[in-house]
Amino acid sequence: MRVAIAGAGLAGLSCAKYLTDAGHTPIVLESRDVLGGLVAAWKDSDGDWYETGLHAFFGAYPNMLQLLKELGIEDRLQWKEHTLIFNQPDKPGTLSRFDVPDIPSPFNVIASILRNKDMLTWEQKIRFAVGLLPAVVRGQKYVEDMDKYSFLEWLKRQGVDERVTSDVFIAACKALTFINPDEVSATILLTALNRFLQERYGSKIAFLDGSPTERLCSPIVDDITERGGEVRLNAPLKEILLNADGTVKGYLIRGLNGAEDEVITADSYVSAMSVDPLKVMLPKPWKLMEFFQKLEGLEGVPVINLHLWFDRKLTEIDHLLFSRSPLLSVYADMSNTCREYANPNRSMLELVLAPAKDWIAKSDEEIVAATIAELEKLFPDHFGGDNPATLLKSHVVKTPRSVYKATPGRQQYRPAQVTPIANFYLAGSYTMQRYLGSMEGAVLSGKLTAQAISEALPVANSSNLQTLTRPPATNAATA
Repeated sequence: MRVAIAGAGLAGLSCAKYLTDAGHTPIVLESRDVLGGLVAAWKDSDGDWYETGLHAFFGAYPNMLQLLKELGIEDRLQWKEHTLIFNQPDKPGTLSRFDVPDIPSPFNVIASILRNKDMLTWEQKIRFAVGLLPAVVRGQKYVEDMDKYSFLEWLKRQGVDERVTSDVFIAACKALTFINPDEVSATILLTALNRFLQERYGSKIAFLDGSPTERLCSPIVDDITERGGEVRLNAPLKEILLNADGTVKGYLIRGLNGAEDEVITADSYVSAMSVDPLKVMLPKPWKLMEFFQKLEGLEGVPVINLHLWFDRKLTEIDHLLFSRSPLLSVYADMSNTCREYANPNRSMLELVLAPAKDWIAKSDEEIVAATIAELEKLFPDHFGGDNPATLLKSHVVKTPRSVYKATPGRQQYRPAQVTPIANFYLAGSYTMQRYLGSMEGAVLSGKLTAQAISEALPVANSSNLQTLTRPPATNAATA
């Protein structure tokens, strides 16, 4: 069966990949000239890459890891030491580590908390460890029920010290959701903690060895096209055309550079766009339906990603770092963490500015200047004195609407992949699946959508469908 998919981000590409596994023929239509959606990357005139976001992969990403394994590219993940590293604002230039020992979970994470000597007192450590227990011992229904609280409210209910929130969870919330603990739904952070605490290597971090566009998205496209599917760039969706009964008749693709518009027809259709453009594209009759009206309860969160090239090495740390800055979320020296970006003499810092709502409209120059002011605190040895580090160049990538803003109460608005329209499906990390808005959530949503289509449109040879529902476990330590 032929399936038309609007959007070549991870959700759309993974959906197409698993549809080809099941014997279907997908055609993926991407409005831009680059693959990846929220993981897109570009090369500048110097040949340097800059990306939509700082993309870290976790051991608790089973669907992503299985996808890489199926594509034969799992060796492109560069696994880092199993630790979480935080800056200490009150001690500029000093790092605090939560080293996770290689023992069964959740004892490994608890041990990392208890062994940390920099950030928390013993009383705070014990309260911290005890407060996290509900995320492990209570079921998914409990986690879902906590959507009525912000994560900060939930922590207070567990008796977790406010310093734990300010020292640990502000950084964690900003890294995972781009908003602060007083804004984010407790369900989202509990889901992440659940995975980190229950899986031995759940919190272990890896980076791709190059740009997500070339090293992750392109192999998926190759897999799709080698088996008869198609992926088209510069194919923006102009309108969803309807039949008299309200089902999809076709996708009207806007012609570019003077070309005529084109109608793409298929047996089924998928929107793998983010929720904000989807709401704009919905046909008027659908907007009257309760299923689609609920989408108004979701909106993307603004995110800013910065790339700063310096004339010297600022750090030798080969890992993700939590800045604990009021402006910045996480950062990494990509010249250390990523093989393709490696440079033994100069640093290229990639940083996430979050929350970004007050900065998204500011100029690149203002954003870079504010970031440099924060870096002066993080790297005092390199920005003080008579010979401070020199910024060689920068790129600022703004995403006004990124993953959905996971505030309390949002779970009830997250739609299923199957819609009331018989031949129309949704894929995207905002749809209902067990992971938050993330790369893992996008890949899982694409799988679920492919499974739903395959169940509705069975083909003669569907022996691969089990792969869609039960990916085998992957050991992140050896991936």
